[in-house]
Amino acid sequence: MQRLLALPFFLLLTMLACASMILPAMVALAQEEFHDARSFFYSGLVGLVLCVMVGIAMSTRVHNRSAMRQLLALLAAFVCLPALLAVPFFEAVRTTTFVNAYFEMVSSLTTTGATLFEPARLSAPEHLWRAQVGWMGGLLMWIAAAAILAPLTLGGFEVTALGEPGQTAPEGRGPKEVSDPARRLARSTHALLPIYSGLTVAVWIMLQMLGDPPLVAFSHAMSVMATSGISPIGGLSSAPSGFAGELILFLFMFFALSRLTFSGDTGNSARPGLSHDPEFRMGVLLVLIVPTLLFLRHWLASFEVGDEQNLAAGLRAFWGAMFTTLSFLSTTGFVSGDWETAQNWSGLATPGLIVLGLALIGGGVATTAGGVKLLRVFALYLNGLREIEKLVHPSSVGRSSLLSRRIRREGAFIAWVFFMLFALTLAAVTLALAAFGVAFEPSLVMAIAALSNTGPLVTVASETPLALVQFGAGVKAILCLAMVMGRLELLALIVMLNPDMWRD
Repeated sequence: MQRLLALPFFLLLTMLACASMILPAMVALAQEEFHDARSFFYSGLVGLVLCVMVGIAMSTRVHNRSAMRQLLALLAAFVCLPALLAVPFFEAVRTTTFVNAYFEMVSSLTTTGATLFEPARLSAPEHLWRAQVGWMGGLLMWIAAAAILAPLTLGGFEVTALGEPGQTAPEGRGPKEVSDPARRLARSTHALLPIYSGLTVAVWIMLQMLGDPPLVAFSHAMSVMATSGISPIGGLSSAPSGFAGELILFLFMFFALSRLTFSGDTGNSARPGLSHDPEFRMGVLLVLIVPTLLFLRHWLASFEVGDEQNLAAGLRAFWGAMFTTLSFLSTTGFVSGDWETAQNWSGLATPGLIVLGLALIGGGVATTAGGVKLLRVFALYLNGLREIEKLVHPSSVGRSSLLSRRIRREGAFIAWVFFMLFALTLAAVTLALAAFGVAFEPSLVMAIAALSNTGPLVTVASETPLALVQFGAGVKAILCLAMVMGRLELLALIVMLNPDMWRD
């Protein structure tokens, strides 16, 4: 493992991507989908041979000794790797363009989950490949957050870390395996891969026990762990597992609310319990408050239709709102089968602005979730609370720990800078889409869906579901760029453009 991880980071990712093509090839062969089997097998084989030849040629050189170079390799992975992943998909589908295949792979790898294809148009191996690429993208973000973004105080870690964004720990401070990027990458992979894989297998087994077919159960298990929202049947409403399956997915989506399940905080050596984690507490609070408000709204409206005493419909409406709230807060994008029940119960449609707002907030730092992140929202909340307190008591002194003071001051300032950068990027993407003839509301919905990595927003947030396949190559290119920017975050891209960060 140590020698394998000594290879260039991008080359290692390419090798793993090529090797993973064997699984859909085996599934296609078992289902006698011989064209799909040849497409995935030959693509993976040729890619592996080329990667091995390049790896042998570069084996005598030292790699992965710079965290900034690893960050650049991560950007290259999200931009260039989908072109390789799109080759077998393009060959297998046969009735699409390479631009559409590339868009599909960018959407999957960034765990966005937006799709151009109806479920019936793709075969089982092609559905499996989309979910598998999304799963690999989620694993990549787990490892990259702990091994690359955290040491550089990026990806949300800049809110609590003592250093500035883009700065690594000074030489001589901390253990050697922490300061060495190559060893840090190996340690993170060794620690996180078994957890990520084990949780996925656990969800897969439980969904199968509840009646889901193997492909559906496996795809939904990978999607919930990667928060990609990819489904081979178009969502959960058609899943045989029903309410019990939704309950299992609901519990596992909580992993996207807190980094404490697999990663520590760079600014705090003492890891607090999950009950004291501000991200997890804020996430749980939103999951309770938003469905309650939606339930009360629908319950009051049910008086007008005389159905206010239908307890079963009310409970189903509350569950549908709670599941969908957590799903979009974690940027997964699954919609509960009971989401429509609330509308049928009261006759009122649920505003798409609510799910847009939840996706913008996003999940926890160092998770597969997208959005602004709960920790940044919490930092802005603490700063606002302190400012209101100073309005009442101008001479008061806040009593808190060093970490809380860091969050309220420097952390809140950096969080506000990121929020403004996110808002400016959102406006730029919306205007760019409008320049290609897209109306304002669809442009805004697609921009938020891409930047927050919540692809299912395009079918839920607007009154009429948006068919992305109808748009031209220019719109798809803008959305691909926005998905990559949302996944890596603009602050990390700005750090890479700073020449001072590359001086050794």
